[in-house]
Amino acid sequence: MTADPASSIVVNNIRVELIERGRGKPLLFLHPEIGIEPTSPVLDRLASRTRVLAPVHPGFGRSEQPKSFDTVDDLAYFYLDLLEQLDLRQIIVVGVSFGGWIAAEIAIKSGERLSHLVLANAIGIKVGDRETRDIVDIYAIPESEYVQLAYFNPEVGTHDYKTMPDAQVLAAARNREATARYAWSPYMHDPKLRGRLYRIDIPTLVLWGASDRIVSESYGRAYCAAITGARFELIERAGHFPHLEQPEIFATRVFSFVEETSQ
Repeated sequence: MTADPASSIVVNNIRVELIERGRGKPLLFLHPEIGIEPTSPVLDRLASRTRVLAPVHPGFGRSEQPKSFDTVDDLAYFYLDLLEQLDLRQIIVVGVSFGGWIAAEIAIKSGERLSHLVLANAIGIKVGDRETRDIVDIYAIPESEYVQLAYFNPEVGTHDYKTMPDAQVLAAARNREATARYAWSPYMHDPKLRGRLYRIDIPTLVLWGASDRIVSESYGRAYCAAITGARFELIERAGHFPHLEQPEIFATRVFSFVEETSQ
């Protein structure tokens, strides 16, 4: 299957890029803070058995940044509106890192249109005490150190911006800026989210790249423990973005979980 370029969709007068491919049960893929490209292999893997919709979050990539949007809450309601506009039901929601945070915020608000939730190396909650940093400050370290912490194989996340097309460099800069806008303060979490995760009442899988040093495995297990009946699974030879380093295993875990927990 070839990767089609992203089209776009307008929701409440906000235009965002939308990558869509495959057929079957709908799957909403919510990308991490580094964005998503139509060529990402995980999209084809997931589209082999589902209808994948992978929007580029407002403010990221080439999507419009609404002036009124400055919290993950705003993004969650945007996606609830998108699901309603497209009249999608029984949808699998898969979110990675920052996208996992958005997915969790969606699920605590309304699971009416959702069938399954998959959170991969999700951020968004506070686990440690006030003086403990749960998530590495990505704005306080050079990119070379960041890729060492975020990836099992740092080469996967290493980019030579001088050789990249201008559009990709601009998208990367917008991704970084948008992440700061939505997640700078409080840093990478919603203080109320952990206490509301009990509201999630659909089958939930927490996937975790075992080599993630941006967020620890114990953080992921705490996330899982706060969701009734959630399952925790490690993906070896993967870091903070397991969908990039192990796309085949990532998709297989999603499919297996959905099959095992469908009524």
